[in-house]
Amino acid sequence: MDRGKRVILIKSLSKVGLINSILIVIVLFLWISVYFIHGLMGAYAWALLKMILPIIGFLGVLLNMILFIISVVKKKRNNKLWVNFIVNLVLIFPILMTMNIIRLAYPNEIDGVEPSITVEFPFAEETVVGWGGDTVENNLIHVIWPSERWAYDFVMEPFDTGSKNNEDYGIWNKEVYSSVSGVVIAAYDDEKDIDPVSEEFISLEGNHVYIKIDETGTYLLLNHLNEGSVTVKEGDRVNPGDVIGRVGNSGSTSEPHLHIHHQRQDPTKVPHPILAEGLPLYFEGIDGEAMPKKGEVVLPSIQ
Repeated sequence: MDRGKRVILIKSLSKVGLINSILIVIVLFLWISVYFIHGLMGAYAWALLKMILPIIGFLGVLLNMILFIISVVKKKRNNKLWVNFIVNLVLIFPILMTMNIIRLAYPNEIDGVEPSITVEFPFAEETVVGWGGDTVENNLIHVIWPSERWAYDFVMEPFDTGSKNNEDYGIWNKEVYSSVSGVVIAAYDDEKDIDPVSEEFISLEGNHVYIKIDETGTYLLLNHLNEGSVTVKEGDRVNPGDVIGRVGNSGSTSEPHLHIHHQRQDPTKVPHPILAEGLPLYFEGIDGEAMPKKGEVVLPSIQ
């Protein structure tokens, strides 16, 4: 770089500020990771953009408001405060996605993600897709996070009744079958089921069974099982059709349902459930599309 270009760069940095310049580079790198690198790096970048940087932005706005008031009192003009304010707004912006004001799915195209897997359906009777599919419209609460990009919530009639009694929901205490051949890496059922519509949860996942899939070496996660209902333990081998537990209302849930999703990383080794890469999950042996969408009724061909 010649001297003239160095001088221009130094002047530009002095106007923007070193800290602002670093923050801009970080934000650009995070968005590049999300849209082009993907994988675990993309998952971490997404979490930072949506949950950490907005906090830094809010603190920056408060600090700059104080500095602005001081500059007004002292009758001193400080143009850098406007630059600081704009940079902090850029940091805050992703909070609109976290709040679902801007509904944006984690930008991972289903056709370009491997391995996808097709598995057996986890129920033996008519089931309704509460949330499922590839789009925000069909799967809003899941597609906004990398780990749950293609997750499903399953319910059965009656559901969404508003009742505060778990027994009033059709899927309550229904048997859940293993969808795959694999090894159980985690099995837990000591958490109490909560009352529907209370959201007074203890953990995000609640009672659960996690399986390492023989075919791919990836992981199938089944959450919100009934307290004391899990029939397998860590280290057990399971095959499609084996009963692994019953549907409950444990964890972060508004009513009894089964949450199921497929991810690349071992869920027992990630620091937080959202810090993983979700993978496509399809079902065979059902009357309908292999990736059923919200509101669709799924009828297993073998009941």
